[in-house]
Amino acid sequence: MKIATWNINGVKARIDNLVTWLSDSQPDIACLQEIKSVDENFPRKPLEDLGYHVETHGQKGFNGVALLSKMKPDEVNRGLPHYEDDGPADEQARFIEGVFSVKGGALRVVSLYLPNGNPVDTEKFPYKLSWMSRLERWTRERLPLEEPLVLAGDYNVIPEPFDCHDPSVWEGDALFREESRAAFRRLENLGLADGLRATCDAPGVYTFWDYQGGAWQKNNGIRIDHLMLSPEAANRLESVSVESHVRAWEKPSDHVPVAAFLDFETV
Repeated sequence: MKIATWNINGVKARIDNLVTWLSDSQPDIACLQEIKSVDENFPRKPLEDLGYHVETHGQKGFNGVALLSKMKPDEVNRGLPHYEDDGPADEQARFIEGVFSVKGGALRVVSLYLPNGNPVDTEKFPYKLSWMSRLERWTRERLPLEEPLVLAGDYNVIPEPFDCHDPSVWEGDALFREESRAAFRRLENLGLADGLRATCDAPGVYTFWDYQGGAWQKNNGIRIDHLMLSPEAANRLESVSVESHVRAWEKPSDHVPVAAFLDFETV
């Protein structure tokens, strides 16, 4: 089974690229972020024509996540749960979970879009850290189910210095602040595996290149799109690929798809 994540950076602007990618790459489940569309205006038909079931959690103009799957999910949950001690409820569309039947039980797949957190001297950085804390709490509650779980998406976190072309450029940025990286490590310490790093330890593997300054041409990138796997999912991991060729297409997203191959069969 192929499970992929891609920050599409506006589904309407990149629907042609999305259709081409789905046709070429053939993921069984595709997790999209930054769809920037309300649910009722999401361009479903060309994706359904390819055989994909579409589930969205959108909002107008920004954010928004989606799950595209070749099989219909048994259950869909929208929004990261809000806990009473978290303060005001979070109304941003950043989280969607699908539960799928596979041989041997259930597979849980989440498409998530973590807050950017910049500028760090505004309320946006505490919001980022609070969101990561809620994600950690949610994950801690899910892991006792002992089901394969894939948390796929744009984390807006550069985990290690070799995950960016020049660490000095990112000093002080919310994506590379120690608080953000520590929150990411806490997810790993729950028992989640970073899919790509479980299969590849090479530097210079990136998933995002800015539109400015010739970043793509110079390979001045960062790795912020991750597939985090529970032990039950990591045990089935075969390989992870970064489909960076998509960044060279006309009207590209500034992110590229990342895909994990897992040894699961649908029922």
